[in-house]
Amino acid sequence: MDKITRSLLSEFAASHQVDDLPEDDQFEHFVAFITLRRHHARAFDTDDIVVGRGADTSIDSIAIIVNGALVTDKDAIEELADRNGTLEVNFVFTQADRGEHFDSSKIGSFGFGVEDFFKDRPTLARNARVSEAAEIWAAILERGSLIRTKPTCRLYFATTGAWQADANNVARINGAKAALESTQLFSTVEFLCYGANDLHKLYNQTKTAVTREFEFRERRELPSVNGVVQSYIGFVPASEFLKIISDDSGDDILGSIFDDNVRDWQDYNSVNQEMKETLESGTAERFVLMNNGVTILTRKIGGVGSKLTIEDFQIVNGCQTSHVIFNQRGQDLSKVSVPLRLIETQDDEVKEAIVKATNRQTELTTEQLYALTDFSRQLELHFKSVGDPHRLYYERREGQYDRYPTEVPKSKIVTPQSLIRAFGAMFLDEPTRVTRNYKGIREKVGREIFARGHRLDPYYIAAYAAYRLDFMLRNRFSNEYKAARYHILMAMRYLMDRRPLPHMGSREMERRCEVMREMIWDQTVLEGITVDAAGIVQEIVERTGVPFLRDNIRTEATTNEVLRYFGALPGRATS
Repeated sequence: MDKITRSLLSEFAASHQVDDLPEDDQFEHFVAFITLRRHHARAFDTDDIVVGRGADTSIDSIAIIVNGALVTDKDAIEELADRNGTLEVNFVFTQADRGEHFDSSKIGSFGFGVEDFFKDRPTLARNARVSEAAEIWAAILERGSLIRTKPTCRLYFATTGAWQADANNVARINGAKAALESTQLFSTVEFLCYGANDLHKLYNQTKTAVTREFEFRERRELPSVNGVVQSYIGFVPASEFLKIISDDSGDDILGSIFDDNVRDWQDYNSVNQEMKETLESGTAERFVLMNNGVTILTRKIGGVGSKLTIEDFQIVNGCQTSHVIFNQRGQDLSKVSVPLRLIETQDDEVKEAIVKATNRQTELTTEQLYALTDFSRQLELHFKSVGDPHRLYYERREGQYDRYPTEVPKSKIVTPQSLIRAFGAMFLDEPTRVTRNYKGIREKVGREIFARGHRLDPYYIAAYAAYRLDFMLRNRFSNEYKAARYHILMAMRYLMDRRPLPHMGSREMERRCEVMREMIWDQTVLEGITVDAAGIVQEIVERTGVPFLRDNIRTEATTNEVLRYFGALPGRATS
């Protein structure tokens, strides 16, 4: 391995806290991370996609992206299907070889392993990780009628050498592609080989904010506004707008740029259906007159003349418009233009004022807006106020810590979704719902979660307990315990404090959290609590005579039995 690759690998391993793994395992995580980031800009844990632990069918990582979300559990498919009404699926497979040569036999084995993954009757032995990924694919197939566009399938084979288009290597690649294409499952099959220079480039790209270049000819500069560097209003051709919202591959929408939009894609409700019909009609040119347009906030506008470059940007209004246009990208959009407001500002107060104003016209309540703006800002500051080594980083805006890979370990970044799940499990007694019905938990945001007046300490407690539990799941527990992580979190809270919870905004809640914080900051105490909690959950599941597996763990019956163990009743926690 050359010095540059080893240096980048060392930086990555420290940042993602996999530096205690052997170098070949580190390299698997490294390749999995930089390749998936081409297609998925949201935060993720490589431990959720790396499968290379024996009986891996010559595959090191499997990533399944559905509707812009990285799916690591089959239960998520039902939720995504219910929420969106459609399924858009992308597969990313990797094989990482630390050697400096591209071995045609290894390339062939990798290709065959991916082909075998999609067989109705696989011929290769599978480990638990590969089997779990296959279960996700099976769950997708069960809802095949919701797949409007065939999935994409991408294979990446990486070494530390330099790629040479050797005839044997090319033949193996073409053979694997032909086999996958013959299944007629995919709209696109891509098989790329990366050498050291490619890996260096891809890794460095992960440390920079999302940047897009597009033509914005028809624009007018808006009057000067305090806190705004520059701003424009105008319209862009749909072809240029697609450059802004598409990921690097061009076949998926860039989900992370809608994080500040507050409202998810609502699929084809009546309004979105009307937009779609307009684009499909013979009068598609009227779209620019009939649409309220898109608002983009960006930290920097560059470029010369009509060709602009935007960096670290968010679409804060226009999520529905963006998805409808993206979904219609296969048809002729040459006559379609999109109204656009482009605003450059680094002022967070200005940003939040615009986010609130542009989302007032939606069905979001005042409480929801507060939860997703003001409360999130408070959480970010509260997490940062904790001193090392117990500091965590609440990622209010997707990718805001990407440029600090050595200063901010990835494992210490807390996303809104992960915090909602951890808090729901620990303080709302909802460990089943946070996995099997996340939509139901998300609907509590603004009322029982991220609510006005709530103390911030319980959220930090939940996040830190989840962070330390994840560490132990990677390093101490066997794989099946991952399915029980949220039941374990609930049990951990009861082992620290069995009493019914007071109101989340009370001084008593703050005092109780001070005691819990001292316990979770003591590594020895916390490890004991975690081991005890895991043992309790396992005992409760297995006492009914069933194995300690995901489908037996993630049930309301398990939740209720754990609560009974601690003398609590379901729903005892209050907001």
